[in-house]
Amino acid sequence: MNRIARLAIVLLGCLAVGAASAPGGVLPPHEAWKALYRQPAAIPFPPDDPYTAAKAQLGRMLFFDPILSGPGTRSCASCHDPGLSWSDGLPRAIGQKQLALRTPTLLDVAWVPVLGWDGKFRDLESVAFGPMLNPDNMANSEAEVLRRLQANPGYVQAFAKVFPDEGITRITIEQALATFERTIVPGMSPFDRWLAGDSTAIDAAAKRGFDLFNGKARCAACHEGPALTDFSFQDIGIAAENDVGRGRLFPRSVKLRHAFKVPTLRDVARRAPYMHDGSLPTLEAVVDSYNSGGIDRPSRSELIRPLGLSEAEKADLVAFLRTLTETPRSFPTPTLPR
Repeated sequence: MNRIARLAIVLLGCLAVGAASAPGGVLPPHEAWKALYRQPAAIPFPPDDPYTAAKAQLGRMLFFDPILSGPGTRSCASCHDPGLSWSDGLPRAIGQKQLALRTPTLLDVAWVPVLGWDGKFRDLESVAFGPMLNPDNMANSEAEVLRRLQANPGYVQAFAKVFPDEGITRITIEQALATFERTIVPGMSPFDRWLAGDSTAIDAAAKRGFDLFNGKARCAACHEGPALTDFSFQDIGIAAENDVGRGRLFPRSVKLRHAFKVPTLRDVARRAPYMHDGSLPTLEAVVDSYNSGGIDRPSRSELIRPLGLSEAEKADLVAFLRTLTETPRSFPTPTLPR
């Protein structure tokens, strides 16, 4: 069911409820949108890589273990730091050298259908060895990853428990890491508490911002749903230097040139700087960029055009975006097999 059809159902429901409960019989605009953003009750796991607690724990150990990097100094968590909303707070990721793109958050990654800023990874399992084997990132080889883990009695025992018929292979490493990563979901934010019925969880400015988000500012055209993204690829008119994004994979497509993955907005206030290349330092700068319409070029999404937001409206929109940040949680590093 597309977004318009879902919204129509929501609006009809709100009108029906409003007729009985709201002055004039119509609820405020934001009430019509709230049902589209509630977090799902369960995490999806693929049939060929189902969840088990032991597999998730094994993946968690691997995620935090620098044994996977060539120099033995970097882990997955070096770039995807839970204390930094599962990113790194840098304009561009740093491995053995500075990389071309910003580190994306792993929040709600279980719902992402294809991964990477350009969508080059078909699923979460296929991501794991990309950073490991990249000489500019973790700088290891598949053979060395396997050798180190197979020489570690703790990992041999853990893999034998989770994968009794397979042991330590590239596939089982990928599956363990992906299983853990799918458990990385956001906690309750003020926005979620408001969705759940706490009318005081966000202030009046944020509620006006939510209406703008779904209306005049057109943010929800791409940032809709519980993860606040439709997982599409769009050219939003940001200067991209020589990086053509998804256009690299589809060189004949005009619309995919300079198109990058629409990211989740969960914890967005804690994840500066912004865009695929970290080129915008603040949420205010992001809103200004969208308000201006960005660079007008053939690949620019038809959804991107000047918005005409006033200064007060821009401030309300930022106020709403700040409500998407969960209360900080501790995430201790697991004990690693040695």
